[in-house]
Amino acid sequence: MEQITGNNPINNPEESTPLTVLDASSYHLHDLDSIDFPQSLIEIDLTANRLNKLDSRISNLSNLKKLSLRQNLFDDAGVEPISQWNSISGLEELVLRDNRLKNIPDVSIFKTLLVFDVSFNEILSMSGLSKASSTLKELYVSKNEVTKIEEIEHLNELEILELGSNRLRVMENIHNMTKLQELWLGRNRIKSINLCGLKCIKKLSLQSNRLTSMKGLEECTALEELYLSHNGIAKMEGLSTLANLRVLDVSSNKLTAIEDIEKLTCLEDLWFNNNQLASLDGIEEAVSGSREKLTTIYLEHNPCVKASDYLTTLRKIFPNIEQIDSEVFA
Repeated sequence: MEQITGNNPINNPEESTPLTVLDASSYHLHDLDSIDFPQSLIEIDLTANRLNKLDSRISNLSNLKKLSLRQNLFDDAGVEPISQWNSISGLEELVLRDNRLKNIPDVSIFKTLLVFDVSFNEILSMSGLSKASSTLKELYVSKNEVTKIEEIEHLNELEILELGSNRLRVMENIHNMTKLQELWLGRNRIKSINLCGLKCIKKLSLQSNRLTSMKGLEECTALEELYLSHNGIAKMEGLSTLANLRVLDVSSNKLTAIEDIEKLTCLEDLWFNNNQLASLDGIEEAVSGSREKLTTIYLEHNPCVKASDYLTTLRKIFPNIEQIDSEVFA
């Protein structure tokens, strides 16, 4: 196999620029014997290979800031050595997404870690995250088998938390995350909204859960994007205070009316498809605050779309509309 050397040919004596980024993704490698690891490396990307154990030479790269082992064959034993590699303790981004982990690995030596991704594994519990550095800004644990939000109370610098596609039933233990801007909890088993007093969240996803009510959002005045599709919600409420809301997705629920958004003046996208809206009567008043701002609206698969003047009516109500359902206007 030809030697892989990243963004600069390190074996070329005429090349004087030190190699800082090594991209060995998608080579289907079973080991890293064909790769050199110069001391100058800052970033290593080993995505989409067939690796199941770590190469000890990586442990000597004291300048390393980013390490991606995404989409390999690592199990818990395969990544265990990294917890002892003190020379790379300055790592800021560690990606172990899409492997075969059953537990959160010990990352306690990484005192300046900013991004940690263990999504798409077989992890049953968030146990072990208590050892993660409080410097963490982004945490991804989606598509696992986690049943409880725990051991993250100390992560008060967190800005993005992704816990979608797990087995969570309760929103809890996030009250210290006063800097949290994005919370992704889609495809879980959550029955009620409890944001634990957080007011700074800008993006919230609770798609495909077991919600029957929207109550609990009233104080989240910074919200810009809200995704509540595929639940059992029968009434729009608790939205009137969300003055910064730009995107609202309430599709695939049990809604019969568009309500509580007449004061929203920033709304650009409204997804209301797959509900039970009988007619367009009153819709102009219901969305009066965003008549000029709204550019996209989805109402397909509601009884109201059967009206002969459906498109014409909506285009009159919303002068700057660019898309109605699948119909795009130039």
